[in-house]
Amino acid sequence: MSYDNTSVRLTLLGDEAAALGALHAGISASYGYPGTPSTEILEYLIAEYEKGGPVSRWCANEKTALEAALGVSFSGRRSLVTMKHVGLNVASDPFINGSLLGIKGGLVVAVADDPGMHSSQNEQDSRFYAAFALIPCLEPRNQQEVYDMTREAFDVSERFQTPVLLRLTTRLSHARAEIRLSEELPQCQNSRVPQNPLSKAEDKSRWMLLPAFARRNYRDLIAKQPALEEWACSHQANKLEPQTAGKDGAAEWDESFAVITAGLGGNYYEENLADLTAARQGKAPVRLHIGAYPLPRASIRRLCEKARQVLIIEEGQPFIEERLRGILPQGLTVLGKLDGTVPRTGELDPDNTRLSLGLPRRPSAIGAESVLSGGQTRRPAVDISALPGRPPQLCAGCPHGDSYETIKQALSGLDPASVAVNSDIGCYSLGAQPPYSVPESIVCMGASVGMAKGASDAGLPYTVAVIGDSTFLHSGIPGLIDAAAADIPMTVVILDNAIVAMTGCQDTILPSSRLRELILGIGVAPEHILELEAKKQFIEENAARLRKEIEYRGLSVVVFKRECLEAARKKRKK
Repeated sequence: MSYDNTSVRLTLLGDEAAALGALHAGISASYGYPGTPSTEILEYLIAEYEKGGPVSRWCANEKTALEAALGVSFSGRRSLVTMKHVGLNVASDPFINGSLLGIKGGLVVAVADDPGMHSSQNEQDSRFYAAFALIPCLEPRNQQEVYDMTREAFDVSERFQTPVLLRLTTRLSHARAEIRLSEELPQCQNSRVPQNPLSKAEDKSRWMLLPAFARRNYRDLIAKQPALEEWACSHQANKLEPQTAGKDGAAEWDESFAVITAGLGGNYYEENLADLTAARQGKAPVRLHIGAYPLPRASIRRLCEKARQVLIIEEGQPFIEERLRGILPQGLTVLGKLDGTVPRTGELDPDNTRLSLGLPRRPSAIGAESVLSGGQTRRPAVDISALPGRPPQLCAGCPHGDSYETIKQALSGLDPASVAVNSDIGCYSLGAQPPYSVPESIVCMGASVGMAKGASDAGLPYTVAVIGDSTFLHSGIPGLIDAAAADIPMTVVILDNAIVAMTGCQDTILPSSRLRELILGIGVAPEHILELEAKKQFIEENAARLRKEIEYRGLSVVVFKRECLEAARKKRKK
């Protein structure tokens, strides 16, 4: 597909480019769960849905979102699923099994990884999931590629009858750049692109993973792997420089030193290439950039035919580097994250990539005066690293602050060794910081309820789970079912601010008014379901009532209710 002849240009976030690419690929539906840095993809698509575009909805969690998308694919139409990297853990069951299905309508799973853990619990790399599932993965390096690859991914999915993973990262998702739209599209970003016809899958055995069918489908998936690798080797994103080793002016290339880049690592390498070439007496290393997986092994072998060293610069974990051991000769020195040449943790950037290439640090202007035109002097630049840290905090007046003061007061006087307060992921996790310092554990979505149950089973007499309303709907319900089945002596505190606050104030999947009936349906005794208003003037009264539930030798649920201030501000602006 050519994008050379263009007449429409737009400036978009990487997330927005993925959304627009999906629209221009003719999706019929998109689903997801809010999670930074992926949230803006579905927000863009929901805005289009509200103007008459394809169906786009937030779901209870990433698993239900992907399963809905599988239903769209089964019906012959195209669908997009969005999530952040840890959300893929939640969706892993349908994701892995989805590779064995006879995907009919194109299915693309857009996952935004978060190197550096700006707003996440870990730095996991979603490419490992794609390799585990044996499906194609596309990794764009700029906003133009995000748009192009998203469109392409649906064609690839239908060609190989597998889901396709689109891997984004924080800097790409949240940076803006101009993209070009193809002339073959209607000349308006909101134009409706024709969708696949409704055509249900005819071969049911491709969609039923009973052991007999699943074994056959798995053999078929294995049989696709050579074709997938051939596709990857010929993909335009997997660019070999020079195109033929030993040709294209061999004097300008140092074939003894090879570089493999991936994702944003390719950009940072190119920013330093002129200095690297000058430092190597005018010779640049031979290089392969990888943007389409499975790994193009033939291209890697071709790159390293005469190399003595190969350096891998990839954003995220050492995915490519770990696999080179089985592709390249034993005598070749592999440099990268595993030997410390490239930083193992955090984000890549032009400066740490520069050091990995053996180049000196760039001269710093910090602390030095420089002369401007006209003889004026510029003050020394501020050394940002010397500034004191400013950890994130709850907003002033946040209802969670009053809820945590209530919990602290309710627990006062109890032996700390007899108490466990397990929290969850969300704004309220900031209650672990002073001045509140209440939660003692924060692991993952829904873990607070399960951990409180386990701590009670272990013998701790007073266990409390603190979870938000949206997180409870996402993955706290199964843990509460476990606790209700055994009538575990524990208290679940649901902080209900009526919104998904941390990711930008998206609506919760169910309104707050329906939480009580849901909890009743699980089997919690009605007299031990409390709904309290989270306000300062009620702290003492609420603390006394909460203390009574904590001391109760059975299961209780206390819901602290008060609207998020930021959400209220946004409503007033509208």
